[in-house]
Amino acid sequence: MLTAFFENYNYYVVIILMMTGLYVVFSSRNLIKKLSGLSVFQTSVFLLYITIGKVEGGQPPIVSENHASNDSSVMVAGGGEAAIGHAGQMSDVLYSNPLPHVLILTAIVVGVATLAIGLALTVRIRETYGTIEEDELAMLDYTYNLEGTDA
Repeated sequence: MLTAFFENYNYYVVIILMMTGLYVVFSSRNLIKKLSGLSVFQTSVFLLYITIGKVEGGQPPIVSENHASNDSSVMVAGGGEAAIGHAGQMSDVLYSNPLPHVLILTAIVVGVATLAIGLALTVRIRETYGTIEEDELAMLDYTYNLEGTDA
């Protein structure tokens, strides 16, 4: 039982982070807290994809000149399969797939940009309404729309 826990430790961390981020997003009425909850949730997704993309014993798919030839290429193995080397022969080297890690790097950049835009919008909302609490914003917006004047 204990060894199964340690073998799947990454997944438990992902689940805890994901549920924590989701809880903060749903339970908080503060816009900054909602953005931080989204960031925690997003980090858990990154960890999940990195965990899935790891090939045990896999090496980076960097082929040296003594392994490469003009008429063949080295294929990248996905999970536990032997890589096919030059001349169609099975190679004893296991290569890991770099695609999940590249996608996560792109997702991190997009996530940072999205968080920056969300924080910038929160600053503008604070300057306009004087608060970043959703309940107060809804009341101010309702009052403005009902009366047609500033609150």
